Amino acid sequence: MLFPALTGNIASGKSTVARHFARWGAMVIDMDLLVREAQVPGSAVLQAIEERFGEGVLGPDGTLNRGALRAIVMADPAALNELNRIVHPAVFHRRNLLMEEARARGERIVVTDIPLLFEAADPSAFDVVVLVEAPEAVRRARLMQDRGLAAEEADRMIAAQLASEHKRARSDHIIDNSGDLAALERAAAEVWRALLARA
Repeated sequence: MLFPALTGNIASGKSTVARHFARWGAMVIDMDLLVREAQVPGSAVLQAIEERFGEGVLGPDGTLNRGALRAIVMADPAALNELNRIVHPAVFHRRNLLMEEARARGERIVVTDIPLLFEAADPSAFDVVVLVEAPEAVRRARLMQDRGLAAEEADRMIAAQLASEHKRARSDHIIDNSGDLAALERAAAEVWRALLARA
């Protein structure tokens, strides 16, 4: 079983590449989805978040107010580190269980879609690292247009991640997403063929 990591800074197009890989036959483990699952009401993770950051990070229905929490941690790197320490153990435990199930089923390629690979995980734990990147100005425009973020919030989210140039040397494949969706699909398909050959 080949175990690639798929990563890329916010608004790079990583999720689009993940959808292509899934369509072409990969099992994709979405770490952002696992994070959301770990933070459901009643979970130990959400309780720990509330204890650390206060009731203001919860909505009236007891669910996590992601916008409120994001505002806190984007303004305070130490708070972001504390949040990661709360969330990541549960998320990686769930990821490991999914990996064991995939191995038992005989999956050929299991891609972990992991935005913070270089910031919060160990790239050497994966067989292959695939980096999706786009220029910062393009990503900033996507955050403002597609997600409705103010310029200041978009800049904070971009600044919270390690710059892409620091990730290239530690990546096996780099997918450039500065063009259109058709160009992105062609680039993703080339990497997919390389993954199939290695698997």
